Amino acid sequence: MSPAPTSVHASAVLIGDRAVLIRGPSGSGKSRLVFELILASQAGQIPEAMLVADDRAYLEASDGRLRVRPVPELVGLLEIRGLGIRRLDCATAAIVGLVVDLDAPDAARLPDAEALQIELHGIRLPRIPVESSFNPLPLIVAHLTTADGIPPLRR
Repeated sequence: MSPAPTSVHASAVLIGDRAVLIRGPSGSGKSRLVFELILASQAGQIPEAMLVADDRAYLEASDGRLRVRPVPELVGLLEIRGLGIRRLDCATAAIVGLVVDLDAPDAARLPDAEALQIELHGIRLPRIPVESSFNPLPLIVAHLTTADGIPPLRR
């Protein structure tokens, strides 16, 4: 039997067949990043993107995967600063494929391999730690559209 879903302060957007879970303190830009990813999708820069959750989400591990879904009272709602709460098409559940941590204290220009992974609810996932002064959108687009960087030299 899997543990009960956990409510977390996070947003999520489904890109292709996997969700990007966006964590960070209040005011760090989680909602803005969701909308920027949807716009990047509409511009053809990344695969189709759709809102899953904004501000609060449920996480649940089962079958070796981490699932995210919106809390019922916020389904389809996204805060757009300066405009207020807007309704969007949304997915009601998705498998998490990437975690983005905004205002991450361990963000670095050349992060260690350990910083680029995280374990949530017993599931190991790729992670992007982003410093507060850096725009996270190019990092996510790069993660989605490039190979895993330069492999170490063999000796």
